[in-house]
Amino acid sequence: MEITVKTAEQLRLTAEEFELIKKKLGRTPNFNELCAFSAMWSEHCSYKNSIKWLKTLPREGGRMLVAAGEENAGLMDMGDGYGVVFKIESHNHPSAIEPFQGAATGVGGIHRDIFTMGARPIASLNSLRFGNLNEAKTQHLLGGVVHGIGHYGNCFGVPTVGGEIYFEQCYHTNPLVNAMSVGIVKAGETVSATALGKGNPVIFVGSATGKDGIGGASFASADITAESTEELPAVQVGDPFQEKKLLEACLEVIPTGVVVGMQDMGAAGIICSTAEMSAKGGVGMRIDLDKVPTRQQNMKAWELLLSESQERMLMVVEKGKEDVVQKIFDKWDLPCSVIGEVTEDGLLSFYMHGELEAQLPAEELVLGGGAPQYERAYTEPTYLAKTKAFDAASIEVPKDLKAVAEKLIQIPNIASKRWVYVQYDSMVGTGNTSTNQPSDAAVVLAKPSEKALAVTTDCNSRYVYADPYKGAMIAVAEAARNIVCSGGEPLGVTNCLNFGNPYDPQVYYQFVHAIKGMGDACRKFNTPVTGGNVSFYNQNPDGPVYPTPTIGMVGLLDSVHDKMTLDFKEEGDVIYLVGKSYADINSSEYLQKIKGVEYSPAPHFDIEEEFALQQQITKAIKEKVIASAHDVSEGGLFITLIESSFNRNLGFEVATTNSGIRKDAYWFGEAQSRVVVTVKKDQVAAFEKSLSGATFAKLGTVTNGSVSIDGENWGNVISWKEKYDNAIGNLLAGHDSEHALSAL
Repeated sequence: MEITVKTAEQLRLTAEEFELIKKKLGRTPNFNELCAFSAMWSEHCSYKNSIKWLKTLPREGGRMLVAAGEENAGLMDMGDGYGVVFKIESHNHPSAIEPFQGAATGVGGIHRDIFTMGARPIASLNSLRFGNLNEAKTQHLLGGVVHGIGHYGNCFGVPTVGGEIYFEQCYHTNPLVNAMSVGIVKAGETVSATALGKGNPVIFVGSATGKDGIGGASFASADITAESTEELPAVQVGDPFQEKKLLEACLEVIPTGVVVGMQDMGAAGIICSTAEMSAKGGVGMRIDLDKVPTRQQNMKAWELLLSESQERMLMVVEKGKEDVVQKIFDKWDLPCSVIGEVTEDGLLSFYMHGELEAQLPAEELVLGGGAPQYERAYTEPTYLAKTKAFDAASIEVPKDLKAVAEKLIQIPNIASKRWVYVQYDSMVGTGNTSTNQPSDAAVVLAKPSEKALAVTTDCNSRYVYADPYKGAMIAVAEAARNIVCSGGEPLGVTNCLNFGNPYDPQVYYQFVHAIKGMGDACRKFNTPVTGGNVSFYNQNPDGPVYPTPTIGMVGLLDSVHDKMTLDFKEEGDVIYLVGKSYADINSSEYLQKIKGVEYSPAPHFDIEEEFALQQQITKAIKEKVIASAHDVSEGGLFITLIESSFNRNLGFEVATTNSGIRKDAYWFGEAQSRVVVTVKKDQVAAFEKSLSGATFAKLGTVTNGSVSIDGENWGNVISWKEKYDNAIGNLLAGHDSEHALSAL
């Protein structure tokens, strides 16, 4: 067939990119080669519209053992001869089309990024965004995504230990499904995603290749439309039991010492893994595509190159040691086939039954090599004028604060996510969660070391929408605050940057300023960005989603006994608020969901204030002068207090400590850099001495279950807990939620 610019455009390449390809090759590519460029130069693989700004993030320092982007996931030093490997990625577009498999394969893919480096995954987290929970479509997507995550994680045997979930109208068509995996590896036992050594065999291991997922990388680089539902082949199909076998086989073969390099086949499949491994090693490969194990007959060369079938790896091993690998994979009953060898010419030469089907320079395909890098124009979004014009004085302070609190606690963004997390096994496999006691970040045992890890995912996208720079800073700060409140030391960040169409200057403004805010915050907290994922085109004909730069953060505890929990411990304990209160209702759940105000600035945030707060909380935990710590976030101070009550059914008697602040702002405002702590009565003097010079206020005391605000009886914690726990389940049960509830 004749290859023209129209062919390129049908494959989502631009006319300019087609000309660049011809220039690099010195000829017109054939169809197989053009398909390879289409996948590798897609936004999903090449980061062509984001790499310029990603390079401005702090990518070195701290405990990092490999620079950002060098490997499939970040690697940081835990001490005692162990490293922690972690990464977060999106599977948004596939989940919008087929929520169960989209979410399930997102979980499978992120775990492969961890164990392809030689690490054993020990924990999984997620960050999810959906539309209005009253709508049948949202219920269908929610049910499918949650079922997919639970199914894959539970069967694969890695506990889902934490996450977050929000419901906003802008995610109606385009939900966000971000999955994070955390693993442990012994020093010196990591494997690099590289190819080296002329003549070394290239081995395909794992599940046979099918036609599922073909074109997935380019599919993830386009807006979602009504016609997207016709692109079902772009959604992969996962098998967690097969992945479990692949995990064990890979971790068994690595200690033999025969593996030169290994990479999972994720987005863009064989073309991606061969290109990236070859480019990294400065080599080429000769690949016989007819030797690739397949589960469908007569697959074409381009289909084999681009298939995103799950549970597959590409290995380069020492020549003459093929039998070592074969025996291990035979033992685990997994396909294992030598499909080619390493060459020195820098070319990827793909053959089919002896016929050359494609020949491409590896370096020209990959990120940092020949893939184009763009600098897009950006302009301040017009809606920001509305946020800046908001005046809190226009909002009347409600007389019945209790009635407001009762509504607030049942808003899906605030209410218990119990309906979701009961479908996840938090103790499966390694049994690695340390305890069921609640804490701001999940704490897991870092077996076989003696240490523990605190892990979290965080981003309030409404804050980022209101102020991209400040909102992204808050996302980093909250992640660090959650880890600190759990007794950990923040180590590093992986990010999943979910934005709309980068060709829209207002969307690109959000992206650029969010990157700037994230970078500044990460530098302040000494949490370098180890890697992550950019997901553009989260947009539908009605417009883009909120800018959502999800932060995955890992922290370290020298011992699990250093863990701090968020729940009140005993009647009579004294309750303090550490940090300063502000007359601020901006971008709060209260303001948007109850008062109906869509546009307002981001809440108060000062990074120096935040950093000082975290230092103070860390000091108090180390000196063992507090019994609990829970940060103030969505819903404000009241929600923080009531959440601290639930675990032991203890209540609280508290009063406003600053009469100069309007009551709705004091109890429901979401100004940052505040933590509620409790102190044993005999530790009060030691606590106040520990926080000398800091801003803190005594709120009241823990009760045996009664709730009292400013002398007014607000009932018993049990009734509040029922509202909190059952809000989402009741909402689903009250609507046509057959699809959503089928996941239970």
